[in-house]
Amino acid sequence: MTLPAADTPLYSHPLPDIEKWLQAMGCQQDRKELHCWHIQKPAWKAEIFLEVEELTVRYLQAGEDKRDIQRSFKYSLSRKDIENAVFSGP
Repeated sequence: MTLPAADTPLYSHPLPDIEKWLQAMGCQQDRKELHCWHIQKPAWKAEIFLEVEELTVRYLQAGEDKRDIQRSFKYSLSRKDIENAVFSGP
């Protein structure tokens, strides 16, 4: 997989490249909602949504009282910054 440089804003990545990147990070695409991706790590699990203006991640049952934690990242951030923020967990 050849992606743009890691410091390139995510909005400069073609959608197929973003999908390959998510797959490489261990995410699985939802079959019914193609903009939704799922990932499960030993310490946490999350849903990632490719929205119009931003990438949104929802860490499932990761907060107080087992509440979900949701964060959004503008596509103007670099792929590396988003990767570091999202995949480091809640």
